Amino acid sequence: MRRPSHDGKQRVPQIDLKRIRKEFGGKRGTRRWTAINGVDLSVEVGEIVGILGPSGCGKSTLLNIVAGLESDYDGEFTIQGKAFGQQIASGFRVAYVFQEARLLPWKTVRGNIEFALKAAQFPANEWRDRVDRVLELVELTRFAGFYPQQLSGGMQQRASIARAFAIEPDILLMDEPFSALDEMTAQHLRQSLLKIWSAFRTTILFVSHNAMEASFLADRVMVMSQGPGATIREEVSMAGVTRPRSYDDNSLIEKSKAVVNALRRHSGRSEVALV
Repeated sequence: MRRPSHDGKQRVPQIDLKRIRKEFGGKRGTRRWTAINGVDLSVEVGEIVGILGPSGCGKSTLLNIVAGLESDYDGEFTIQGKAFGQQIASGFRVAYVFQEARLLPWKTVRGNIEFALKAAQFPANEWRDRVDRVLELVELTRFAGFYPQQLSGGMQQRASIARAFAIEPDILLMDEPFSALDEMTAQHLRQSLLKIWSAFRTTILFVSHNAMEASFLADRVMVMSQGPGATIREEVSMAGVTRPRSYDDNSLIEKSKAVVNALRRHSGRSEVALV
């Protein structure tokens, strides 16, 4: 659904998915099955949108389509009104943060971020300032010379987030980036993410299985149905929940409950919890 701007005019979404359908299988006699079917989603510039749904509903598949990692699908996908390939060719940047940090083990934290800057073709004389800025935002300045194996899991993921923001992506995609961490560490990293987002105002689309996490981070949470053939069934807006966010905010807690109830309705599971 496209949203009117404050002046009443229709804006072109930064991410626009229409009637997306993705099938797998069909090779060497295997049966084809539909992962997602009829997905419509639009995301505005600078917006944070979360995708929540039961395991196997195609959340990561949808994210991979936006990342350009899946090309064999039906439907329409545009970025600011243009095809994905056209935008990338014109310098449009997409960054991806995975469940695991995926840092290069033979490079330091600084080296990992510089590697991303080099790949994105930033001038070498800008690297130091860009690295210093993002490391300060994620509170890793004094660990710039450390190797990944010298860091905790939470610190590695902070370095991964810093690497993603260093290239100033137009879109940041995240696939359950905090699911491998304990809840206390995950809470701290969510706050770190929003701190660095507030400095860049990057458009973020992320996948989560955690209703509180999705509510804490997002402007809107999209709830998917059970797969196969999953689609987005309901949108829960976080309007009224102020930023910066606090876990003690009663309005956030109530919105999180609304997300849980939506997930229960569309997953067919009654035991869904906040986390």
